[in-house]
Amino acid sequence: RVQRTLLAEPEIADPPRPVRLPRVRGAVEFRHVSFEYVPGEPVLRGIDLQIPPGQNVAVVGATGAGKSSLVGLLARFYDPQAGAVLLDGVDIRRLALDDLRRAVAVVPQEPVCLAGTIAKNIRLYRDDISDAELRHAARLANADRFIDQLPGGYDYEVLPGGANLSVGQRQLLALARALALSPEGVLVLDEATSSIDTATEALIQEALERILRTRTSVVIAHRLSTVRRADRIIVMHRGKIVEDGPHEALLARGGMYARLYRHQLATRPE
Repeated sequence: RVQRTLLAEPEIADPPRPVRLPRVRGAVEFRHVSFEYVPGEPVLRGIDLQIPPGQNVAVVGATGAGKSSLVGLLARFYDPQAGAVLLDGVDIRRLALDDLRRAVAVVPQEPVCLAGTIAKNIRLYRDDISDAELRHAARLANADRFIDQLPGGYDYEVLPGGANLSVGQRQLLALARALALSPEGVLVLDEATSSIDTATEALIQEALERILRTRTSVVIAHRLSTVRRADRIIVMHRGKIVEDGPHEALLARGGMYARLYRHQLATRPE
């Protein structure tokens, strides 16, 4: 089984003649995108979405609505069966994967931590990231708050899987990594605050208020209280976008977002 895994060819590969983006502005477009994991069982259905550079977009909806699939396509973890995802007007399938990874940074719900120092976990073994850039990313992410308290600071040895870090610390580390690897690109957060304590969530929210002023972002959130300040909220249901607008406008419309929001308020623990 290990041998089969090592011999497997990745389905996502570089194009023969990649297009180079001299500078990432952060304009994102989904153009008639449809996607399915299993043939005949669509997860996304004819998605049309335009996000201008610098806009902070939140994506909400019930479990299975297609939120994570949407951002997975933007990061090109897989390709759509129909339509195209564009970054700055270029189909991302025409970009080199290294360039795309620098242009689109993803902070997942369950961040990966490797055995090695804090510094190596932020750099991911990219030697072109200087110590100054590394520390700047950690400060932006508010990760320096806990790193400076560790024995050895950035030289602190992380156990495999981040076993000697808390869930919140691993999430702050993942955010710092995303900022170091993609200092100007599109930032994607896939329910990054869904399983952390309120103190760490406050640190992440404080960091995001600084970061998201200057870059395009797509934030998937389960807690609707965390998306109220987004420039725009996309509501998904069964693979389609059913509502689109700012928080107050969607509440006033009285549709699906308003029902989800009021339900969360009613069930929130005291």
